[in-house]
Amino acid sequence: MQSGTEGVNVKRILVLNGPNLNLLGTREPEIYGRLTLNDINELLRERAEEAGVDTIDFLQSNFEGDLVEAIQKARGRYDFILLNAGALTHYSIALRDAIAAVPVPVIEIHLSNVHRREEFRRTSVIAPVVMGQICGFGIDSYIAALDIAIRKIRKDTE
Repeated sequence: MQSGTEGVNVKRILVLNGPNLNLLGTREPEIYGRLTLNDINELLRERAEEAGVDTIDFLQSNFEGDLVEAIQKARGRYDFILLNAGALTHYSIALRDAIAAVPVPVIEIHLSNVHRREEFRRTSVIAPVVMGQICGFGIDSYIAALDIAIRKIRKDTE
C-alpha cells in the first residue's frame, strides 16, 4: 500500500482499544467483521514497520481506569494515540478529561459507522478533545488513522 509514509523515522504510537474489542471476530461479525483484535494489531504492526515507526504498542482493556492511566502515562512516551474507546466513547467523561489533560494527539477510531447506528452511538463525548474521528471503514479505519498519525508526526519533525 502506497501512502507516502514509507521510510519515515517516526517515533512512538500507542493503540488503545476499549471494552469488548477483545471479542472482535466473534462479536456481531456482521457489524464488526471477522478479524480478531490480534489480526488488527498484527496488520498495524506490519504497516508501522513498513513506514519506519520506532515503536507501536497495543493495549486493550475492558476497564475505564486502565485506559485513563495509559493516556496519562503517554505524556513524553508516545507521539500519538490511536483510540477505539468502544462503548466508553459515548459516556466516559474520565476518558475525555484524560485526553484533554495530556498533550499527546489522539485519533478516535470506530470499525462501524456509528452515525448510522443506534441513536446513543452517535454521540461521542471524546470527539471534542481528539484530533479527529475515523469510522465506518472496518480495519481501514485503523490503517487510515495510523497513516495520518505517521504523516502528522513526520510533518512536525521536518
